Amino acid sequence: MAINLAKSQHLDSDGLAQIFMQYGDHLYSKGNHDGAVQQYIRTIGKLEPSYVIRKFLDAQRIHNLTAYLQTLHRQSLANADHTTLLLNCYTKLKDSSKLEEFIKTKSESEVHFDVETAIKVLRQAGYYSHALYLAENHAHHEWYLKIQLEDIKNYQEALRYIGKLPFEQAESNMKRYGKILMHHIPEQTTQLLKGLCTDYRSSLEGRCDREAPGCRANSEEFIPIFANNPRELKAFLEHMSEVQPDSPQGIYDTLLELRLQNWAHEKDPQVKEKLHAEAISLLKSGRFCDVFDKALVLCQMHDFQDGVLYLYEQGKLFQQIMHYHMQHEQYRQVITVCERHGEQDPSLWEQALSYFARKEEDCKEYVAAVLKHIENKNLMPPLLVVQTLAHNSTATLSVIRDYLVQKLQKQSQQIAQDELRVRRYRDETTRIRQEIQELKASPKIFQKTKCSICNSALELPSVHFLCGHSFHQHCFESYSESDADCPTCLPENRKVMDMIRAQEQKRDLHDQFQHQLKCSNDSFSVIADYFGRGVFNKLTLLTDPPTARLTPSLEAGLQRDLLMHSRRGT
Repeated sequence: MAINLAKSQHLDSDGLAQIFMQYGDHLYSKGNHDGAVQQYIRTIGKLEPSYVIRKFLDAQRIHNLTAYLQTLHRQSLANADHTTLLLNCYTKLKDSSKLEEFIKTKSESEVHFDVETAIKVLRQAGYYSHALYLAENHAHHEWYLKIQLEDIKNYQEALRYIGKLPFEQAESNMKRYGKILMHHIPEQTTQLLKGLCTDYRSSLEGRCDREAPGCRANSEEFIPIFANNPRELKAFLEHMSEVQPDSPQGIYDTLLELRLQNWAHEKDPQVKEKLHAEAISLLKSGRFCDVFDKALVLCQMHDFQDGVLYLYEQGKLFQQIMHYHMQHEQYRQVITVCERHGEQDPSLWEQALSYFARKEEDCKEYVAAVLKHIENKNLMPPLLVVQTLAHNSTATLSVIRDYLVQKLQKQSQQIAQDELRVRRYRDETTRIRQEIQELKASPKIFQKTKCSICNSALELPSVHFLCGHSFHQHCFESYSESDADCPTCLPENRKVMDMIRAQEQKRDLHDQFQHQLKCSNDSFSVIADYFGRGVFNKLTLLTDPPTARLTPSLEAGLQRDLLMHSRRGT
């Protein structure tokens, strides 16, 4: 009667809600719980839900609480706690039909509850299929995979689900669950990773989408997933190196380490030989130029000597190659290394000679081969060769007799050539000094009858030079560059003057002198050349007589006098 009267008087909703609440309380006190809950339902939106929920928390009144909570959700006024409470009511009542009706809505707009909360409650209650339905339909991928992998243990379905996801989500979930999947289904997981790191396309993409370029994850980031699966790791790495040659360097480093490990532990000779060839092939692929040290350490750790020698050669570490063969007493290989790399590092021959000299066994054949090359390239002084071989008790004089004889013969020939050259230079110097003296003290008679330019008979006026050339005045004026220089002698004189200036400029090039002295086969010629340039003129010994200090000026004067005979007479 109160409700009808309030409606007839157009009482507002708050007033009506107050009457419904009082009527519900009255029915509740009389024990009419079904009638009470119907009145409380009419207060939704006005009365605090917790007021009603507290009255029906008793297990015997769970049906009434369920009815109230259902209406609360239909009006979208429920929070996460209400959803949790309703789902718990369904699970306690084991009312699967109501539960499915509640969660299986047709569209997102019909969802009147917090989906993540519902998934948590259903999972906790053991309703995995319902939780999976919610997670899949509402794109809660992480919860779907958690339930499949941690609760149901359905690894195949979890992997299939990841293959349907977009690239970013598939990549993140494989990083999170890859180890679990690899442990239980290694082959299928490896296949998915191959696709993910090369040309990933979701299994849900249409035909048009598959024609567009796919996405590609960083393959190096998935290597830890294979920690306990070396066979699958090898297949994955080899696939990446073949299909995607520009894979990260970590792929090739790990593949090399894996191949070396397999090679080191293999007992079958044929299989070991095959693994050896694979490791060498990978080293020769050119992928380890920037990480040379790392590859070298890997080969040394697994005692892969062929790989170590190859890397030594690529890194031009010829000394290490030599030391390796010396340690293993591989005499023929020592000679081979010298022959192959001796041009780049001549000191290899010296080390080889010293090595064979320390051997007490008979190494005459190898010593002779080393001496022959040392002689041809003039790498060591004979005295040093003799001193080196003196440490070997088995090396007799006959071993180096031919070397010493040839060396002495060459030196004798060189001495004879040098003496001949010295005599020629002395005779030429004497002649030039006499000519200079005659030009200074005696008159010069010009007897030329033809012009040195036009080769016609000389006629006055004419121009004569002390060098002996004569010219018509008009020919001289036409061809000369300077009034003081003979046109015929000028090119040669200019070369001499340029040489003198160059020598004066290079007096202080001590570093260049040291370099040439070290690299030249004839050190004496280098010293003589620089001595002629005046490099040593600044050095004055305390024991020298005072007149020695005048030597530079006398030499400079002599150089100037050498050109005076070509100057024009006055």
